[in-house]
Amino acid sequence: CRDGQTLASASEDETIRLWDVRSSECLKVLQGHTSRVQSVAFSPDGQTLVSSSGDQTVRIWDVRTGECVRILRGHSKGVWSVAFSPDGELIASGSLDQTIRLWQASTGKYLRTLHGHRNSVRSSIGFSPVKHQDHQGRSDQEQVSSYWLTCGSNDGTIKVWNTHTGQCIKTLIPDRPYQGMNITGVTGLSLAQKSALEALGALS
Repeated sequence: CRDGQTLASASEDETIRLWDVRSSECLKVLQGHTSRVQSVAFSPDGQTLVSSSGDQTVRIWDVRTGECVRILRGHSKGVWSVAFSPDGELIASGSLDQTIRLWQASTGKYLRTLHGHRNSVRSSIGFSPVKHQDHQGRSDQEQVSSYWLTCGSNDGTIKVWNTHTGQCIKTLIPDRPYQGMNITGVTGLSLAQKSALEALGALS
């Protein structure tokens, strides 16, 4: 959690545990997934947690109560990664079904599916830290705010997406291993995300 006091851990035992960082005390055990929990992410305000699992679902949890408030279904295979947008409005989920799905965080409403990867999307997903203003063909009053989303795949590529249009605006094929990359594909984006976003002007 961004307050630095709470840690969430995902486990093969199908649970998520919330920990007090200072005391090492387990605060809550979140139960509901029916397969290994692959990824967790806190909302920017720390009040909500999102998780993904091999059971093909994404779950939204109330951190204070430990209750599951929504179950997001739609992926046809296990969901390997999840992320909140910086404003907390969007959730992105990446799956072994080769797609990324976007959801409205407050309601759990499905928004769109991003297609393009040719293998599992099982790496970390990352939003640009600020919204991108799309001015093309629009007046000032009609400007569209959207995020750039980066995601890696076992197909060996990193794709950058416009979350508003659903279009892939860049495909990066690394010529050397990035941090977290293995022989089968890109499984971590900590350096690759930064490079991609800097190249597109999303980072100064």
